[in-house]
This record gives sequence, C-alpha cells and structure tokens, in this order.
Amino acid sequence: MTANAQIMELQSMWEDQIDTSEFSFKTQNYLQISEEEFLDLYDAQPSFGMFRDNYFITGVPTNKDINKQTADVKYQISVSQRLIKSRLPFRTSLLLTYTQKSFWDIYENSSPFADNNYNPGITLIRPVLINQQLKGGVALSLEHESNGLDSIYSRSWNFITLSGVYFYNANISLQGKIWAGVLGDENKDLFRYRGFGLLALNYRSYNDNFWASLVLNPSKKFNVVNTIVELNFKPIPSSNQYLFLQWYNGYGENLYDYNQYTSMVRFGLCIKPAMRNFY
Repeated sequence: MTANAQIMELQSMWEDQIDTSEFSFKTQNYLQISEEEFLDLYDAQPSFGMFRDNYFITGVPTNKDINKQTADVKYQISVSQRLIKSRLPFRTSLLLTYTQKSFWDIYENSSPFADNNYNPGITLIRPVLINQQLKGGVALSLEHESNGLDSIYSRSWNFITLSGVYFYNANISLQGKIWAGVLGDENKDLFRYRGFGLLALNYRSYNDNFWASLVLNPSKKFNVVNTIVELNFKPIPSSNQYLFLQWYNGYGENLYDYNQYTSMVRFGLCIKPAMRNFY
C-alpha cells in the first residue's frame, strides 16, 4: 500500500469515527508516512477532542476498613482544543487543554465531593517521525492546577511540564514527564510527595481491545514511588468504551490530601483518545 493510499484509508477511518486500530500497519508495526503528509493529516482532524483518558470509576481502599466513608467515586474529564495548526516553528501545534479530576464521597449522607482538581493548560505538541515512521511525540506545557478553594483549604500550583512518548512498536510505548513550578502557600511541600516527574510503560493489543499501563512517580527523596496500575478491556470491539480497573498506591492522588497515603482500587468505564494519551 502506498503512502497516499494509507493516508486516505486512515483519514476515512477518522472521518467515520472507526477505531484506528483497524489500520493495517507495515511489518515494522509503524505507520509509514512522511512528516509532511502526517502533519497535513493531523491538521485536517477536528480541532476539539479528548486529551487524556475520560473515565468514571468507583472503588474501595486496600489499606483500611471498607465502609461508606472510605469507598468513593473518582472521575476524570479531559479535553483539548487546537488553537493553531502545525505551522508554528519546528512544526508544532498549539493546544488549549483542560482536565478535571473529582473525588466524590457518593456513599456518605448527602454525597459530598471530597475534592475537585482543576487543571487548565496551554500546550505545544509535535509528533516525531524518523525514516517515515511515527516514533512518538513531545509536548511542552504551561499549566495550573488547583482545588478551587481559598484560605487554609486552598491547594494550587503553576508549573511547566516537558513530556515525551516513544513508540517502541505498535504494542509498547514509553513516556517520560518532568515538571517544575511555583507552589501555593498551603502546599509548599507538594514536591516532597509528588516529586518532579514520572515514567509510564503502556501496552496495547494489536486489535486495541486491551490496554495495560504502569505509571511510576518517585517522590522528591525517592523513598516513596507513587504507583498507578491500569487495565482496560473493550467488550465491544467497534466502540471506544473500555471496562477500566485502576489501582493507585501512594501520595498525591488529589490536591487537598496530597500528603496523605492512599491505596485505592476502583473499577468502571473509560473512553480513550483516538490517537493515545499523555499522562
């Protein structure tokens, strides 16, 4: 199949909202395409879409008694709007991003929200192609994260992140992310618990029906490694909705209780971005 034919097939799948995992890869398991052709195809896609995983899950702790006070619901909403196509220097594109992560004590009386974390940002992103093979991407972001409260209940920080993802093959990808920033008055020791970066290892099946991820986030002194394990299974191959299992173990899962250790196993539904996601 020629490069132009591949582009037309992949673009048709996008337009018809068909799972891009149906695309036939070369023997190297990479998309064979020139950088110019790939960027033209990327720029032709809808400007608004998902940024990170969107999910709704509920679960229980593994390190304490299970009851109405310790079980909860966690959900994440993450979207992006492309502001400028890949015509900036170094063929980067500019995105406006927003991610909200909420922790809902739904089983308690009156079902209060324990914490809401709001994370707007602006991101420069660029795919990396080598020898007409899509090898990964890099992103530079300016972000804010806060829980929307004031006084002694406020938690916030402004920060810069540099992320990179490497596609080892069609199944395995590696991601690294580092950050630095200015911390709010009520969370001056946030880096002690969240550290300065993370590493992620991702696996996806050829048919895109199964995903597995391991995320490691060392604390500042490396005496604790916050760990996330995620498993996704797609029961209906033609959809992009997954059954989703997540285990979070460590500190900093939410902003309000960032200095409290948690170990939570949750299960629910997840919708994944068409062209994969950054943590």
